[in-house]
Amino acid sequence: MSGIAGRAQSKPLAALLLAPGQRPDADRIEAIARSAGVFTVSHRDAGPAEWVEVLRDGLTFDLTGLSPGAPLPAVHDDAAARTSAVGLPASLDLAMLEAVGLAPGPHLLGAEHLLPVIRVAARIITHLAKSLDAKAILWKPSGSAVSPEWFEKACNAWIEGGPFPAIAMTTFARTESELTSRGLAFLIGQEFRLYSSGGILQEEDARVSVRLVDWLVAHGKVEGPREVVLSGVGAVRLEPNADGLIHVRSA
Repeated sequence: MSGIAGRAQSKPLAALLLAPGQRPDADRIEAIARSAGVFTVSHRDAGPAEWVEVLRDGLTFDLTGLSPGAPLPAVHDDAAARTSAVGLPASLDLAMLEAVGLAPGPHLLGAEHLLPVIRVAARIITHLAKSLDAKAILWKPSGSAVSPEWFEKACNAWIEGGPFPAIAMTTFARTESELTSRGLAFLIGQEFRLYSSGGILQEEDARVSVRLVDWLVAHGKVEGPREVVLSGVGAVRLEPNADGLIHVRSA
């Protein structure tokens, strides 16, 4: 069977959010691939195609929601989790945009959370965002809608050896005294809740949360209580719970 219905399909990692009527067709994607060499088109159906398979570094991804087919949802598809905007103008109405998704190919099912896969996905999605004048990049695991410029800067720094792009690929739900991550479970199977040592969240707590995301992505799941020292912010105590939540307090 041909077409996207004939193959196992993982959920999109990311989506390009485009102005109405600006979604590309398969021919446009092939033209972009030929012009820059960032990726190649490794498969498409004959004629108008609502999806194509793209290849980079031996890894394949499916671009879905292409014209003339229907767009993907332009906001987070979990009704309980609000899409969080980062670096976007307040006047931008995400719900009015149309989305094209980037999903790991069938041979990557089960490996979509691995960092080499995410790095390649980031390279492809940032290049397409430039070529297609995307209004935002939606990182699906966290529900982050990020300006293409912010996303590219954060991801390029990471790819070149810098910290994990926490602001681009995670979000944080806040109360007056707590900060809870979202999107980290996709990477390590756990989220964390940071408790402010002063009773009310301060700017320092936000720095701790970003540093902690980087540390957890590098070290993986926390199996038992431990204390770690985070660069530039000091020591924190990590206490994992059976529900998959890591409770974080100043050490």
